Amino acid sequence: LSTHVTVTNPSTGQRQPADLSNITKVIKLFGIVRSHSDFTEQHLVMNGASDLLGQVLGKEVGGCHARSAIGTNTLPLGICVEVEMIAKISDM
Repeated sequence: LSTHVTVTNPSTGQRQPADLSNITKVIKLFGIVRSHSDFTEQHLVMNGASDLLGQVLGKEVGGCHARSAIGTNTLPLGICVEVEMIAKISDM
C-alpha cells in the first residue's frame, strides 16, 4: 500500500506534505476506481475510504461527508484507486 498526501495552498498553488492532525473536517471524497466495465460497485470501494477516515480522524472530523465515485479502465502508474479529499484545515 502506497500513500501520498499533499495539501495545495489555494493562495499560492504550492503543494506541501499534509499533516493529518491539521484536518478539522472532511468535506468531500471523490474516488476513481480502476475496474472492469461489468463492475458497478465503485461506491463500496469509497465506503472503505470513508470508514478509514472515520477511524483515523475520528467520527467528528472524518465521519459524515459527501462522497462520489466513478470507474475507469486505467489509472496512472497502475494504481487501483485515486482518492481526492476536500477538507477544512486549521491554520498552519
